Amino acid sequence: MIRGVFQQLFCTAAAMGMAATPLAAQDGPNQPPEHSAGWPGLASGSDKAERDASIEAGPELQRGVPVAEIVRQQSLLLNALNTFEPQRPGVVDAYVISVALDSDPVFAREAREAGKVLARRYGAEGRTVTLAGPDGQVDDLPQGSIRALTLALARAASVMDRDEDVLVLYSTSHGLPQGLAYHYGDTGYGILSPQRFAAILEELGIKRRLMIISACYSGVFIPALADDDSAILTASADNRTSFGCSPENDWTFFGDALVNQALRKPQSLQAASNEANLAIAGWEAQARVPASLPQRAIGADVGAWMSALDARRPATATEPVGRPSLETLQELLQRARGGRR
Repeated sequence: MIRGVFQQLFCTAAAMGMAATPLAAQDGPNQPPEHSAGWPGLASGSDKAERDASIEAGPELQRGVPVAEIVRQQSLLLNALNTFEPQRPGVVDAYVISVALDSDPVFAREAREAGKVLARRYGAEGRTVTLAGPDGQVDDLPQGSIRALTLALARAASVMDRDEDVLVLYSTSHGLPQGLAYHYGDTGYGILSPQRFAAILEELGIKRRLMIISACYSGVFIPALADDDSAILTASADNRTSFGCSPENDWTFFGDALVNQALRKPQSLQAASNEANLAIAGWEAQARVPASLPQRAIGADVGAWMSALDARRPATATEPVGRPSLETLQELLQRARGGRR
């Protein structure tokens, strides 16, 4: 019974092909749209090789979006991208992009706060853009999508010194073995594959990269993105799901453990990753679910720029915000046991 209850916490690929559980409340403004319809086909042709090639190319589909909303989103995105300040010669500047690629509001909440935490940690105020739709309370930011993320990366590349500065990217969404799932209500669909992501970064010439990817199967990105100048942290191995993505949550397990707790502290990235991985393993053990096995790949030359970013790391920690993933976990365990102590 406990395992059945915990299905609502799982970020599984199977959830991509069916209607999601409706949110408890949809009244009032700033509510994100529900997923009420299944995914359309995004890969062309009946031949497997052709379908695989189509998915690797990063298909994206938007349908039925009102014209007024298209115009509003375009304005929000352009205004956000214009806030990027130019780089400072001789200074290793961090450019932070935090993106939620799914309209389940847990991802918008996580991306919004992650952008703040990372901007503070790496001194990136004025060089941070968050792409996240409504979170149930506010709807003042451009929505995350593959296109919006690509344009944000292109804008960052245009104002940074690509030999000196660093891209800090946080992405949160559902995931598939083929990559990250873009899914906005019943109007937006897509898959950002590791191959496509690597091609975008290569074309833009962004070399120094700290990439934190919170999604099921997100370990699939490490082979495509890892190099000497990149640090990559993922919520799971390439064949594992991650947890905590129920729409009513404020954080996924990975986001809560790494961003909301460990990265708020004045400790190294590796120490923060170690702390987060231990916390996640403990939560998953309590839930009696398969371990997500978060992954980490830190290139040989990362220390050259990470030391500069760490030098401006705040000396004091900030307090976690939102409802902890562990609290949700304990509540569900209690419910599954029928209120027994």
